[in-house]
Amino acid sequence: MAGHASGDGTLFVLRKLPPAILTLRSDGSGLRTVLDGFEGEPDGVQVDSTSGTIFWTNMGVDVTAADGAIYRADLDGGNTVLLVGHGAVVTPKQLQHDPATGHLYWCDREGMRVMSSDDAGGDVTVLVRRGRYPEDADDERRHCVGVAIDMVNRQIYWTQKGPRNGGQGAIYRAGLDLPPGADASNRSDIETLLTGLPEPIDLALDPGNATLYWTDRGDGPDGNTLNRARVGPGGLSGREIVARGLEEGIGLALDLSGQRAFVTDLGGTVYVCDLKHGSRFTPIAQPGPMTFLALVLPHYDHSS
Repeated sequence: MAGHASGDGTLFVLRKLPPAILTLRSDGSGLRTVLDGFEGEPDGVQVDSTSGTIFWTNMGVDVTAADGAIYRADLDGGNTVLLVGHGAVVTPKQLQHDPATGHLYWCDREGMRVMSSDDAGGDVTVLVRRGRYPEDADDERRHCVGVAIDMVNRQIYWTQKGPRNGGQGAIYRAGLDLPPGADASNRSDIETLLTGLPEPIDLALDPGNATLYWTDRGDGPDGNTLNRARVGPGGLSGREIVARGLEEGIGLALDLSGQRAFVTDLGGTVYVCDLKHGSRFTPIAQPGPMTFLALVLPHYDHSS
């Protein structure tokens, strides 16, 4: 498939301070605010352009209060609806949406869980539980952050970031379906794919090329990077660093047909990276400290 022109596509980014959902074209132009005035910290975002819907997570104000939530709104920011309410999640992070099944998937950091629901907020399910809240919540090795789904093979990937720059981050994989007789706390099918990572955060899967990408916000040389590895029945192989130089890298979105990745960092920059040649990030915008982002291709009418 031919690649996209430089201005194709619309990015939805979550700015941490001041909290807002912003959009901009994939060449960095046309920056505007869709939603702002949030309480708490909006963190993960996904967009369903077919239904005209933005989904996002909010970590809440106080992790000890389990006041995180998941919301939806129209693309123009109207009709905000609470989907998964306070108390059901603690600090929800990266979010994925599967439009074919109408399901959302996310990681709950201090909740130490990988979770799902339908995209109307029903059928909230804990898929993986790595600790008990609140007694284990201070153990950062248990904190689940990034998530990616493989609907073809019915598998889910997630990161556990570990302590800050601790070299104890890891990537795991399990089935989307619980094994017979198992529960979220006791699964025999969890695979440890990579360990000893500085601080892995966001995940994105390229199913056609059987490749998993992730950002790492830890210190260099292996941190503040975009990484990838081949996915196979035996796990991950051929790990490589695609590009270095982020300032606490977080968000990741792939344009597979255009062979490029978009990345955000807490330093405040949106970058694009050539996946075919790698080696460097090109800054396209500096909206302020950002967490996650989503990419819509082809872009909808950005001026509407």
